[in-house]
Amino acid sequence: MKSFRSKRGPFKEQPFFTDDELESICVDGLAKCSLFPSAPQPIRIERLVEKRFKVTVEPMDLGDGILGLTKFGPGGVVGIYVSEALDAERTQIAQRRVRSTIAHEAGHGLLHAHLFLLDNNAPLFGDFSDPGAPKVLCRGEGPDESRRQYDGEWWEFQANAAMGHLLMPRMLIEAAVRPFLVSAGNLGGKEIDPLRYDSAVRTLAETFDVSRAVVSIRLEAYYPVKASRQLML
Repeated sequence: MKSFRSKRGPFKEQPFFTDDELESICVDGLAKCSLFPSAPQPIRIERLVEKRFKVTVEPMDLGDGILGLTKFGPGGVVGIYVSEALDAERTQIAQRRVRSTIAHEAGHGLLHAHLFLLDNNAPLFGDFSDPGAPKVLCRGEGPDESRRQYDGEWWEFQANAAMGHLLMPRMLIEAAVRPFLVSAGNLGGKEIDPLRYDSAVRTLAETFDVSRAVVSIRLEAYYPVKASRQLML
């Protein structure tokens, strides 16, 4: 991991992670908690929070437009909360968004806790009204929006990337998507069968218990959609 002087946000330092580094951090976090499955299946993301950070995810009235919140103390994460209103919705869409939000907050915990230790006087992510209670507020346009504009919010971009790696690790994606692959080019490459792409997205959404938006983002990272298919979407 490299660090640069931050030009945006509450901290002087901005960490930089390659995609491989993010994958390693997230997979290592799951593996150390004995939560990396041997085959594609839903990641037990709440259990990761409990084992890795020693806190229990709690619903909280976070106000309009706020999906999640992570609180930090001298030793790191001291609380992870999700929108009470979102948690109360029992629809599949809402519950999958809860999972994405928890993974997003866990991403902050894995990637950004050290920043609070480096700068004890730093103001807050997203809320500058209470400097005595460091926390990251994550707004409603976050985890499941494939076209979110981060507007320089590098901490949110990084947490969203970690969310994807936590809920859909690359090794498990490769195993899950294998039945949908076809040969591409003359060098032994593989791509998702364009005629079965939508079926692949639906299947992986069920397999990992995530939204189709999350699946699409993760697949695009490793199996880019060709321009010919983009014209069909």
